[in-house]
Amino acid sequence: MRSPAPPGVPAGILVGPGAGDNAAAALGLDARPGDVVVSLGTSGTVFAVSERALADDTATAACFADASGAFLPIVTTLNAARVLDAVAGLLGVDHDELGRLALEADPGAGGLVLQPYFEGERTPNLPDATATLFGLTLGSTTRPNLARAAIEGMLCGLADGLEAIRRLDAPVQRVRLIGGAARNPAVARVAAEVFDAVLELPEPGEYVAGGAAVQAAWALTGQRPEWPLALRDAPAADRRPVIRSQYAARSAV
Repeated sequence: MRSPAPPGVPAGILVGPGAGDNAAAALGLDARPGDVVVSLGTSGTVFAVSERALADDTATAACFADASGAFLPIVTTLNAARVLDAVAGLLGVDHDELGRLALEADPGAGGLVLQPYFEGERTPNLPDATATLFGLTLGSTTRPNLARAAIEGMLCGLADGLEAIRRLDAPVQRVRLIGGAARNPAVARVAAEVFDAVLELPEPGEYVAGGAAVQAAWALTGQRPEWPLALRDAPAADRRPVIRSQYAARSAV
């Protein structure tokens, strides 16, 4: 049953509940329990859909309501695509060339590990941290290794977020990778080496706006619409444990 119009709103105008950007993106991606969304914008987010409320005693994940009547555990990092901006600028290349260089290097970047806290970090909560490059030797210090270390470091921080959501017993069946940095083929390739889940890459789109449209249609019709989601790729899993193990070892430093 629809509620009466709020005070000040003319009769006959339907008012929907609204949603924040991540909750709206989850609707736009038709995320359901078992789906995890990893968004690679200026900052990074990892969020899942859970049918029950969750609480994280470590405060690694924030546990919000979503826009569908379920819940949205989320981990947010400050350093995502701008990590690639910084390293591409250092190497004097664009993002396409950064990706090409990265794929010239082996997984693990010859032991080079970038802890990418360029402007502090939110998860983990290290507001005064700075970025650190570990493992520099005469052999490892190459342009391809640095390019790959940038991508691996960015993704490892988000993979840690995925593990935090798993520890809450949120269902994790597949990861949908979105955001500007996800369009780089090297990022997709390395993501298949880093994330321990089925990986899907939706077509680039305005998923927050799409979620608002889903919510509007839902409010108008009383039913959640099921609109098809176009995928541009679903890379085969190619786990390379050396990437996460090297990163974890340096995180303890």
